[in-house]
Amino acid sequence: METFDVVVVGSGFGGSVTALRLAEADMSVCVLERGRAYRPGDFPRGVRGTAANFWAPDHGLYGMFDVWSFSNLDAVVCSGLGGGSLIYANVLLRKPEKWFVREDPAGGCEYWPVTRTELDPFYDRVETMLGAQAYPYGREPYRGTPKTAALREAADRLGLEWGLPPLAVTFAGPGRDPAPGEPVAGGEDNLYGAPRYTCRLVGECDLGCNAGSKNTLDLTYLSAARRRGAEIRTGCEVRSFEPVPGGFAVSYLVHPPAEGVYGARGDPGRGAGPRRGADPGARWDGGGPAVRGGGPEPPARRTVRCRRLVLAAGALGTPYLLLRNRSALPGISPALGTRFSGNGDFLGFVLQAATEAAAGRAKGGGRVPRLLEPTFGPVITSAMRMPDAVDGGAGRGFYIEDAGYPELVDWLVEQNVLTLSKHLLRFLLRRGWSLLTRSARSQVGRDLSGVMGAGLLTATSMPLLGMGRDVPDGRMRLRDGHLDLEWDTDSSGPYYDRMNRTMREVARRLGGWYASRPLARLNRLITVHPLGGAPMGRDPREGVVDSFGRVYGYAGLSVADGSVMPGPVGPNPALTIAALAERAAERIAEDAGRARARPRAGAHGGTHGG
Repeated sequence: METFDVVVVGSGFGGSVTALRLAEADMSVCVLERGRAYRPGDFPRGVRGTAANFWAPDHGLYGMFDVWSFSNLDAVVCSGLGGGSLIYANVLLRKPEKWFVREDPAGGCEYWPVTRTELDPFYDRVETMLGAQAYPYGREPYRGTPKTAALREAADRLGLEWGLPPLAVTFAGPGRDPAPGEPVAGGEDNLYGAPRYTCRLVGECDLGCNAGSKNTLDLTYLSAARRRGAEIRTGCEVRSFEPVPGGFAVSYLVHPPAEGVYGARGDPGRGAGPRRGADPGARWDGGGPAVRGGGPEPPARRTVRCRRLVLAAGALGTPYLLLRNRSALPGISPALGTRFSGNGDFLGFVLQAATEAAAGRAKGGGRVPRLLEPTFGPVITSAMRMPDAVDGGAGRGFYIEDAGYPELVDWLVEQNVLTLSKHLLRFLLRRGWSLLTRSARSQVGRDLSGVMGAGLLTATSMPLLGMGRDVPDGRMRLRDGHLDLEWDTDSSGPYYDRMNRTMREVARRLGGWYASRPLARLNRLITVHPLGGAPMGRDPREGVVDSFGRVYGYAGLSVADGSVMPGPVGPNPALTIAALAERAAERIAEDAGRARARPRAGAHGGTHGG
């Protein structure tokens, strides 16, 4: 059986960081990622590829979007090499210093056993690795980004702090001025050897960046980890693990369409490259799974051993793994499954923004459409912050960010069946009348333009993304073998009401209408930032792990992902997850160094160490 010093389960913001730092500590590292690799250019845009780009392996789907639906909340996470970095909006905001609260967890609040001061050096490290750059607003062609200007104006009118957050996006190569679509010097230095280009400002961040402008984890941390000898395996879904003498045994399924190996130990410098599927007859079109007659091929099962095991499967995946394998961990903390939070995620919309025109008022009043153009730019360019009670505000604080999307969405909204039918009918009636009257007018460009419509509904509207400090009192459990979530959001009601009122004011200040979250009438929330489930705490009664992610009671077992959060981060959590992983990996490397300097202790038992 293969044995590694470390097996890392998952390749998101915790797993990728851990893999690199432990490989740099001269430990043999194997990363097991259930999804497939997506090199720049692989992300589907067509209908067929997009329809197949969901994660449901029992039904032959091995795509990127993994959607979970619970009783009153839906969550969207990612399956693929690089984890959530493939589909997030690139924002690298630090958790505000005073939001590291130390409240009574029994009261539904949270106690953070780490501080901003402790995390700042690791925040710096992550920002450097991910090439953080603020959106170059104020320079051409970025100066004319309407949604950025609109959110800044609304924040000024509401008296709220506004800024351009660091983004993990390349707008300019080294020593060059920002410019869209330029080749990035040295951009091929990644595990795919793929060229990369600066941001093209097309709002496709959440669907996967085909230009390679996003500094995703596969292009940064994982590429560096492979150069340091780490082995990265895709299409490998961990289902079970257990303590064994000397460490842990980890069993996983190999999904044939997605299997790949980068940086095999026989060739640590260049890697073995992707290795897809054992079936040479399968067809693969870059946008979905390999297709075979008769359904998906049954996955193979394999087992590896390791001295240290790091679970980094995400805030849904890791608690699910721990709950499924609880019989192998009889001493695990009763806090397992607790402290769930949606990071206060909230979605609202500004619709049909407008300004009052002086000329219009002179003629009796009039509204001039205000263009917001949400398809121009990366998905998020700027953010405004509502302070929390702990730093001078009232209630629980939050952020509101401008949002964008690809132009495809504009087409779907504007050219829906009813609208298109109305414009098309008008065109046909005009053409019919011209034929009946034998009109000499032969140029019909204006009429065809009318069929397309003015597109003002989408051009004057934009989504608003909210996130902040909801109450982390959700609990995960297994029910009939499936992950279930019990979360009564009533305790977070005042928070959501305040967010809703503020977004409504943003829309009003921009002269638009406001629409709340799409599923408000069903009393449902949508989160793309699930957190908690294996929370850190000061002792095993309060948390599953300590502040370094080490599982209480099981030496050599760690967690490095969003599940360790004892509460919401507030801003976008990616940077904080990665910074905590940097801090945890440093401690694991130190522990390993001490272990090498003394006779080897038992593989498990005791509180920490190993």
